[in-house]
Amino acid sequence: MGRGSPIPPMLRRKIVEQYQKGVSHRKIAKSLKLSSSTVHNIIQRFRESGTISVRKGQGRKTILDARDLRALRRHCITYRNATVMEITTWAQEYFQKTLSVNTIHRAIRRCRLKLYRSKKKPYLNMIQKRRRFLWAKAHLKWTVAKWKTVLWSDESKFEVLFGKLGRHVIRTKEDKDNPSCYQRSVQKPASLMVWGCMSACGMGSLHIWKGTINAERYIQVLEQHMLPSRRRLFQGRPCIFQHDNARPHTASITTSWLRRRRIRVLKWPACSPDLTPKENIWRIIKRKMQQRRPKTVEQLEACIRQEWDNIPIPKLEQLVSSVPRRLQTVIKRRGDATQW
Repeated sequence: MGRGSPIPPMLRRKIVEQYQKGVSHRKIAKSLKLSSSTVHNIIQRFRESGTISVRKGQGRKTILDARDLRALRRHCITYRNATVMEITTWAQEYFQKTLSVNTIHRAIRRCRLKLYRSKKKPYLNMIQKRRRFLWAKAHLKWTVAKWKTVLWSDESKFEVLFGKLGRHVIRTKEDKDNPSCYQRSVQKPASLMVWGCMSACGMGSLHIWKGTINAERYIQVLEQHMLPSRRRLFQGRPCIFQHDNARPHTASITTSWLRRRRIRVLKWPACSPDLTPKENIWRIIKRKMQQRRPKTVEQLEACIRQEWDNIPIPKLEQLVSSVPRRLQTVIKRRGDATQW
């Protein structure tokens, strides 16, 4: 038992029981492997108060009382993006007390709050929120079976990760300038653009290239990868093609090509990556890339293709089945960004 640790209630009860049977303090301490002074103090407290509970320590009084903590909590919730230094400056002026940053850190934890990295979400203006809200209401009656007829597609950028250190490193305070504790970064790391499609039936084709894409090249991707994936996944059954509002997707030659091919396209609201399960697939693969950390573009492409093929069908069905819940969340938040 560590120094200064309180004696468990069960052990205290044994001490009192042996004392009531007439056993001496020394024998009790020897049998329970405790010091004689500890046994004496427990018995003395029992004789004085008739209880075996631990006496509450006095300690130093806290600088901020319960009322101050409630005011601090309201301020932190109102200004969620404020730094601890800014909160400390506000608290010193508001409470008229000398407060350190560490004191505010502890007070924030006492308020059951904690500093976290905020999720990155696209900025949405009032028009975009309104359009998202109306789109969600218009498609709220779609069943899960209806969403399973959608062929989801998207592009994403993958970069080669350098070094073995992430955002955090285990070190002492004095090791902050140790070269082994630096996070190495490259201004313009080698990268690949990846296009892929999927449905609840399985993963479609994957296309990887370097650089940007225009409408002509996007049409080639659709001809060489989207159409074969559509035939393989749906076996001639009717389906709906989904892509976002990127410029190559909405170009006149792209829309004309889709119209000539008689491909039904799902109208999509702007700035809505949280509504498509394809974004979840990208996040899964990028987490795998952070774990595997390929060193070259060739290794990166090989890892992407391998992880793409390893996505199980139950995971796809789970993501597609979550679309109705995503729409309900959009409606509840009046078109604002969701947690998806």
